[in-house]
Amino acid sequence: MDFDEDPLGPLGPLDPNFAAGFTRDIRRPACQLYLISPLDVTGGFADRLARALDGGPVAAFQFRVKDVDQHEAARLAEPLQRICADREVAFIVNDSVSLAKRLGADGVHLGQDDGDPREARVALGPDVQIGVTCHASRHLAMEAGDAGADYVAFGAFYPTTTKTTEHRPDPVILSWWSTLFELPSVAIGGITPANAAPLVAAGADFLAVSHAVWGGDEAAAVAAFGAVLAGSGSAG
Repeated sequence: MDFDEDPLGPLGPLDPNFAAGFTRDIRRPACQLYLISPLDVTGGFADRLARALDGGPVAAFQFRVKDVDQHEAARLAEPLQRICADREVAFIVNDSVSLAKRLGADGVHLGQDDGDPREARVALGPDVQIGVTCHASRHLAMEAGDAGADYVAFGAFYPTTTKTTEHRPDPVILSWWSTLFELPSVAIGGITPANAAPLVAAGADFLAVSHAVWGGDEAAAVAAFGAVLAGSGSAG
């Protein structure tokens, strides 16, 4: 159980009114879009990725595939990595430090069972971005920050079919984090153009999205997210 979900945990519950008084620090970069791949990146996916990245402002793309060996994963990743590099979009590998190192990726995203950020830093060097899934836990987020993570991810904020989730944080956790820490936060889980605005208002630095983009017209979806960010004053 996460400490934040335990009323007797050391941090105690967050005041739900905290978000009402939250104002984003103007020195903090604007909220940006962070795309996560579908599990199937074969066929025409490379063309879809190019269309998505050309459809609006995207800061990062996470390569997330399952149940393939590293050689095959690298083969699938390389053309997608080139598309991202051509557009100056960060290419992040999900779960695997060894694959991130093999590809020379811009970053790696670690779940709670995917290794220690300190060990990832030793393996990947000082310039690679390391993100850590922290679910609904402020305690895990602070631990990740202490371990040298470059960003923390909270979620799932909304119901999602992309992966099984057990944690459902309140957006106030984003406000709390943004107020106390400079480290960026990523909001994830069932985010669509229709429900994204409250997460931006609460202080998310990145919106991580998958099905909302790949489940339909990817360019139109990215443009719709861009409109939300622009409307919130968060488009760069």
